[in-house]
Amino acid sequence: MAAAMRFAKSHEWARPEEDGLVTVGISAYAVEALTDLVFMQLPAVGRRVRAGESLGEIESVKAVSDIYAPVSGEVVAVNTTLPSNLETLGSDPYGAGWVVRLRPDDPAELGGLLDQAAYDSLVGSQPH
Repeated sequence: MAAAMRFAKSHEWARPEEDGLVTVGISAYAVEALTDLVFMQLPAVGRRVRAGESLGEIESVKAVSDIYAPVSGEVVAVNTTLPSNLETLGSDPYGAGWVVRLRPDDPAELGGLLDQAAYDSLVGSQPH
């Protein structure tokens, strides 16, 4: 079984997979906060990113927000169906709503992210 999902303070989730890759998406909290999504820009496969660097953008009627890489690595897959099916982010943010898959430079970086309880505490303390 794959290891537990981790969260960045910027509201991205990262799930280590059995094949050594890390699947990345946007938390349900972030999707709900953004509301009315209208556009998404994804990175190119093969792009190298550093933890905390922008992977792409998500735009709602309210604002444009960056999607940040929770770990450093190479983008090996992007969810190309997502930009034309943004509602998937709201209906299945931790499954079909994944954004990218990364080959991490250092899988230990995941340890620096928040676990579910810490993330729940973080978002519970933020105004809605």
